[in-house]
Amino acid sequence: MTFEILPLLQAATETASNNNVGLSLIGASLGAGLAVIGAGLGIGRIGGQAVEAMARQPEAAGRIQTAALILAALIEGVALFGAVIAFMIAGKF
Repeated sequence: MTFEILPLLQAATETASNNNVGLSLIGASLGAGLAVIGAGLGIGRIGGQAVEAMARQPEAAGRIQTAALILAALIEGVALFGAVIAFMIAGKF
């Protein structure tokens, strides 16, 4: 596996080191990306575990599904909050 993103990150860092605006934009974009990746992982894990739980106890499928939807909505809200904060930081510069 070749790391083709490393030269791109080095070029972005060199450009950003000329002014602090670039560094803040890189930080904001990394923050937004990590928020979205974390939400995707969290919702994926909830979905997988909910399906496994419903397969083990079909009689509790309704309660499990309701709890999984509520948890997924909470995770999505936190991720949206993180992305909005990152874009607000980017918008200040």
